[in-house]
This record gives sequence, structure tokens and C-alpha cells, in this order.
Amino acid sequence: MRPVTESSPTFQTIQQLLRSRRAETGTAVRHGDRRWSWREHLDAAETQAAALLATVDTARPVHVGALLGNTPEMLTAMAAAGLGGYVLCGINNTRRGPALRRDILHADCQILLVDAAHRPLLEGLDLPGVTVLDIDSPRWRDLLDAAPPLIPHREVEPLDTFMMIFTSGTSGDPKAVQVAHMTVLFAGMALVQRFTITTQDVCYLSMPLFHSNALLAGWSVAVGAGAAMAPATFSASGLLDDVRRYGATYLNYVGKPLAYVLGTPERPDDADNPLRVAFGNEAGDRDIAEFGRRFGCTVWDGFGSTEGAVIVTREDDCPPGSVGRGFPGVAIYDPDTVTECAVAEFDAHGALLNGEKAIGELVNTTGAGLFRGYYNDTDATDDRLRHGMYWSGDLAYRDADGWIYLAGRTADWMRVDGENMTSAPIERILLRHNAVNQVAVYPVPDEQVGDQVMAAVVPYPAAKLVAEEFGEFLAAQADLSPKAWPRRVWITDVLPSTATNKVLKRELIGMGPAPAGGRLWVRDPRGSTYAELDPAAAGQE
Repeated sequence: MRPVTESSPTFQTIQQLLRSRRAETGTAVRHGDRRWSWREHLDAAETQAAALLATVDTARPVHVGALLGNTPEMLTAMAAAGLGGYVLCGINNTRRGPALRRDILHADCQILLVDAAHRPLLEGLDLPGVTVLDIDSPRWRDLLDAAPPLIPHREVEPLDTFMMIFTSGTSGDPKAVQVAHMTVLFAGMALVQRFTITTQDVCYLSMPLFHSNALLAGWSVAVGAGAAMAPATFSASGLLDDVRRYGATYLNYVGKPLAYVLGTPERPDDADNPLRVAFGNEAGDRDIAEFGRRFGCTVWDGFGSTEGAVIVTREDDCPPGSVGRGFPGVAIYDPDTVTECAVAEFDAHGALLNGEKAIGELVNTTGAGLFRGYYNDTDATDDRLRHGMYWSGDLAYRDADGWIYLAGRTADWMRVDGENMTSAPIERILLRHNAVNQVAVYPVPDEQVGDQVMAAVVPYPAAKLVAEEFGEFLAAQADLSPKAWPRRVWITDVLPSTATNKVLKRELIGMGPAPAGGRLWVRDPRGSTYAELDPAAAGQE
């Protein structure tokens, strides 16, 4: 066992770190019944890098797109980019048609790696200047067989781009974040140290490998420690079986996966598994506690954007609802006055009293941090870097002790009866209901002026969620403002979401105040009880 210690070698680039693992014989990848040692894995990556570099036009950006699943082949593509000194572009495999074409061309991919499972997505797409290589084809095998010895495209510097990762696209077109070698090393080594990850650990990688969470909280950890990687496609019902099968001790998550898993039937032996740590972001307090209890592991939830410019970490004494304290420079600012927001004030029940003054945008007052800008998008980069600061687009407030509470995205502001409010605090309260598994709060137009609060709710399987009792539950929440009570509650089986399990509120808003399917509850503007509308009545409103 070789834990990372203060005396361990230090590296400045992924290229250097991967080279140091070339001679290691411990397990690097587990998939199905197969295992690859680090030597085997990196030999394959070196061959791939050499084969690709023999075909590229070095007068153009050496950008290689990867339209692949969570497979050993994607891990090879990532390691090949590191060793070869070129940029890998993670292509979101849930995008379709013109949107998929836009991402590939926007990133200036001159080569696109695709497997048989995703090849049909490219049918009918005009991709000028892009060489598509099917890694399941005879042509690909011939390229690998003919690969010369690897001569890297460049000896990379710490701030050179390792991968381009597209943002989730919950608000507008996804933007290509340039993730530097140093960013990946910084994130991975910090987590290796924090959780004492060693060569004996197995990192379960079921979040999409084209996304920053998988790169910075999953792959980087395994590579940093020399631990094994088990790539997989996320399945709520299959996660525990995979954890046991691979002996997984660490997993990363983003968005709602913990809630999805907790929505599966509990079994008496759930805690009989090797998992030690689950690390990620965007889980609620209840899911964090319940997942840890049910599966016998420690869950650590933090906050960090794909851009890496605003980092918030949760500590042992973190109060309920908070995501933690910010790194130096992290603050909450009013974007209109460019001044720091007031400290949050609460009543005796914990309700926020001064939301309009305390809620603002999370910023990094010291500048861009590790953010290297969006590729091919100067306007979006400039919008993030205003007044010498980095503006995250995330709303938050902080208490007198510096604890930060998320309040949603900048698009989540609602104007209800003349009062500004945001969605995240309401969502945290609704999740206290023991029948509610997932919830999304968003605005719909009020019939008079401003907005109504609407909530889309996914109950736990077999849970009883009754309209007549819902008002009683809300009335018992002393920290919930009467104006924050949802006027409409839509009960559904699934919420629209991105590939990274983030709810697409713009789709919910687009469904209007009477979505098709599910059940719809409505209360009178001044009432406190809910009644279920039949579909015909809902459609006539």
C-alpha cells in the first residue's frame, strides 16, 4: 500500500503523473470480469496517443473529441490525452442532432472518437473538418497496430488545457470550460489526502466521464492515488450490486443520484458492502444522512462549479441547509451595486428575514481562480469575469459565522405578492416531508401580476402523499413564509434532468401551470388547503 503523504513526489501536470504510473502493476481498471494493470492501461493509452498524433494536422488545434460511454475506452482516451499532451473534448452523449453538431464544431475537434453504441447519433450530421474514428472498427485497430513510438504533441505546462468540459446547459447553450492540468491535480490530490485514498481502493465512476464531477472528483482521485477505477453507467437499482462486485470503496456523485438510490426498496443487508466514502455535490441534508446510514459509509457534500473558480467545503460542524464555508475570496455580492450583501438574519424559527438584502451571487473577489475561460466564447467569459471578480451565476446567502446557503441560480428569482424569493430554501423545506423523494420549485405566471410558486414533486415509491394533509405539513414548518407556500403542486414520477442529474427547470416552466400527466394540486390564493384538480379542469384553466 502506498498512501500519498507529504513526502510523496509532487507533480505539476497530468502528463507527469501518468508517466510515474507506467511501471506499476497494481490494478488500474476493472470492468465486467476484466482487469487491467496500470502498466497495461497506460501502454494502451500511449499507443492510442501515438496513433492519433500520427494523423492530426498540427497547424490546427490538436483537439480530440470523445463521444463515448463510461467505459474502459473512455478512460484510455483520457489517459492518452494526458500522455500525448493534446486536449480531449468530452462530448455530451445525451445531446442530439444540431445541438450535438454544435458542440463538436464549437470545440474545434479535428478527430472524434466514437463507439458503436453512439455512432448512430452522428447519422445525418455534417461535420466539416472532423475525422470520425469508430473505435469498434477494423480501421481503428489498423491505426493502433501501425502506431509509431509516442512523441507527445507537447510537454505540457501546469496551466495548459487537459480537457474541455461542457457545462450542463441548464441555462442556454453549454459552454466549453478549459480545464487545466493543474486544476485536475489540485482537485484529485486534495481528495486523496482528505479521504486517505490508496492503491488498495477502488473508485466507482458512474457519473458521466464527459462532465467535470467525474473528472475532478472521480478520475483525478484514482489517478492521484494509483487506485483502481470501475467505470459504469449509473443505475439506482444496480449501484449496490456494482459496489459489491468491484469492491468499490469510493464513489463520486453530482445532482440527484443519492435520492434515486434511496428511492429503491431498502434491504436489511444494504450496509453489508465495502463502500467507505461518497463524495459529491448538490445532495440535500436528508439524503446525505440517510445514504450514510443505509449503506454504512460517510457522505461528504461540497460545492464547486465546472469552472473551478468558486469552491465551498463542508466541515464537520456544518449547520443544516448549509453547503459549507468558502475558500478565501469567496463572497456574496449584489450584481447591481457590486457590493457585498448583508449577513443573513433569521427569526426564532430559522426563517430568513432579509432575503432581498442577503441573497446575492456567489463570487470570487480575487478573480478567476483556476478558471481559464470558455473556449471560443469571449462574451460568456467576459460575463463571468466582471469588475475583477468571477461571478458564478449561483445565488446564496451567508450567516454571521460565514456558513453559506445556496438559494438557486440567478434565473430562480421569483416575484410573489411583491416579494422577491428564490427556490432553493423552499425546496429544502419541502424535502422534510417523509414522502417526498425529489422536488423542484419554480415560478409560473400569476393570473394578476408577478409569479406563483409551483413545486414538482416525486414521491418515494409506495409513499402516500395526500393533498388534504400537505397543507398541514406546510403549516407546521415555522420557517416557511406564507408567501412561499406553493400555489400549485405537480405530483410526477420523474423530473426532466440533464445527463448530470440536474433538474431542467426551464422544461418544467415550459410545461405551464397545468402539466400533462401526473396529479395536480391547487390551493386558493389566500387558502391553506390543497385540492386535486381533474385533468379536464386543469386544462381549462
